[in-house]
Amino acid sequence: MDMEWMAWTPVTAGFFIVIVVMLIGMTCWEIVSPNVARKGLLPIVTTRGDRLFVGLLSSAYIHLAWVGLTDYPVWIATVFSVGFIVAVQRWG
Repeated sequence: MDMEWMAWTPVTAGFFIVIVVMLIGMTCWEIVSPNVARKGLLPIVTTRGDRLFVGLLSSAYIHLAWVGLTDYPVWIATVFSVGFIVAVQRWG
């Protein structure tokens, strides 16, 4: 299978590996402790899975904006994204 169409760098591979690990972790957490929908800082009632989706989608936009608007290393955007996902999961 030819994978040259995708720029598989260690950062890209790490990003997808982290997403898969987060999804597996959320699945295990849901099995052990079912969640209850709640309203936090986000203007809608959300579950843990909803907040994870919002966090991951926002992470993609943070990375796209970072790459498009700055010349700084991408790992800095990753730090911001992780912080944002943690904040959304905790208080969102």
